[in-house]
This record gives sequence, structure tokens and C-alpha cells, in this order.
Amino acid sequence: MRRRHVHKKSVFILLFIISAVFILLSRGLFSSSGDHALKAVDAFYKYEQEGNFSGSWEMFHPYMKLKFTKGHYLQDRAHVFMNHFGVDTFTYSLGKPKKLKNWQPPSEEFDLGIVYKVPVTQVFKGKYGNFSLHQEVFVVRVKKDWMILWDYNK
Repeated sequence: MRRRHVHKKSVFILLFIISAVFILLSRGLFSSSGDHALKAVDAFYKYEQEGNFSGSWEMFHPYMKLKFTKGHYLQDRAHVFMNHFGVDTFTYSLGKPKKLKNWQPPSEEFDLGIVYKVPVTQVFKGKYGNFSLHQEVFVVRVKKDWMILWDYNK
């Protein structure tokens, strides 16, 4: 009698372990590119929210890094958001990523392939009251990294 009880317990533990491993693997293996793009945008805005503009700048696509140097970006972001808006931080929300096949920055130099567009809303509470900033953020995979672009198209 004792052996059956131990055997049932072992089978239950084994099934639990197999189920847990399957769930963990399926999340990693079956997550979509849209999920990865969304995670990249979330990481970017977490950096921005913390005032870690160096971390967010590193996530920019090379096209964006041609728009402004790292030093200029660090100084400008802190100056505009913290000094001009009079805020310490902000909250943000992300919309659903949308897959785009033909989106391209104004530069012909970069062939991006598939791009994801993610709507972002930042909410600021500062010396000039509460306000929201809405921006479409574009995300593309370059080798193994997901990189951020902003829209400069006319």
C-alpha cells in the first residue's frame, strides 16, 4: 500500500515538472516577432523613464544614431523633459504592434525589411500641468537586436 502512494506522488511530480518545462519552452519558442518588438519598445521607455538616456540611445537603429550624437541626445532629452517640462519622470502605455512590410526612413541607405509600428503614449505631470505625448515608434530587427526608429517621413 505504501508503495502505490509513493508511486502516485512520483508520477504527479514528474507530470508537474514536464508541464512546467513545456510552458517555459513554448513561451520562448512560440513568442512572435511582434512580442519581441513590443518588449524592445518597453525596454526603451523604461530606460527613458529612469532617466537612463544612454541606455535608450544604445537601442537606436544606426539611422537614428546619424540624427544626433549620443552626447547631444543625453543632454537634450534631460534638458527638454526634466528642465523645460518640469517633470521628474513619466508613465507610459504601449499599444498593439502592427507589422509593416514597406515602411522606410527617408534615407535610402537602410533596407529594413519587416518593421513593427508600436503606438506609445507618455503621460507627464509637471509644472505646466498634466499632458500626454503620443508617438508611433518603429522597431526593426538587426541581427539579433531589436532597434528603435522614429518617423521623420514627410
